[in-house]
Amino acid sequence: MSAAPVLSVRDGHKRFGAVHALKGVSLDAYRGEVLALLGDNGAGKSTLVRCISGVHALDEGEIRLDGDVASLSTPALARGAGIETVYQDLALFDNLTPAQNFYCGRELAFPKWLPRGLRFLRAREMDREAASVIDRLKVRLPRFDAPVALMSGGQRQAIAVARATVFARKVVILDEPTAALGVRESRKVLDLVRQLRDEGNAVILITHNMEHVIDLADRAVVLRQGRKVGELKPERANQQELVSLIVGAEA
Repeated sequence: MSAAPVLSVRDGHKRFGAVHALKGVSLDAYRGEVLALLGDNGAGKSTLVRCISGVHALDEGEIRLDGDVASLSTPALARGAGIETVYQDLALFDNLTPAQNFYCGRELAFPKWLPRGLRFLRAREMDREAASVIDRLKVRLPRFDAPVALMSGGQRQAIAVARATVFARKVVILDEPTAALGVRESRKVLDLVRQLRDEGNAVILITHNMEHVIDLADRAVVLRQGRKVGELKPERANQQELVSLIVGAEA
């Protein structure tokens, strides 16, 4: 884990009308670690992630990347800054292949002096680059040229995570990556998350599965009712403390 955080949120506030969704939340994420973001439904996790990924803008506070204040007012700006987010719905196009999903909206094309809509796609290069990432992350697919609609839930999740790694230069955010997956497929996705961490990425993991938190996360930040209420290293010995922080009970 690096000495300085790659991502910092400082005193973040977000309001939606009368609802104060984030109330002075601060956190740091470092390269080479998995940071679990925990909390019950309505705790503010999704709002915080959407602010980091450019869907919402903070009303107060700031977000820093590698120490510099970042303007993340749109998802495109967040992606351009090196932040990739994998939501629960995965946002995959079922009729496209893995490579086509990887580069959808960011296609490699030539010549660059032509308007984007008139360029020629560099399809073989995109296939080659996507296949290289899939191979590096040890993701097994039945056919690389098949549409993702024909693949299992775990394979689709792995494709979505792998797509994020192609473009993420700083942070990968995973929102419930093992939701609705079986034990075997969940294990494969968790191995993929470990590999992302080992390659030096900062990984923010949102999950309700405490076993995954204990086994995988280097640190955990707990939100409750829009506030940060705790931060600790998840271990078997403090699992009850984590649960108490989440639900607001006495440990």
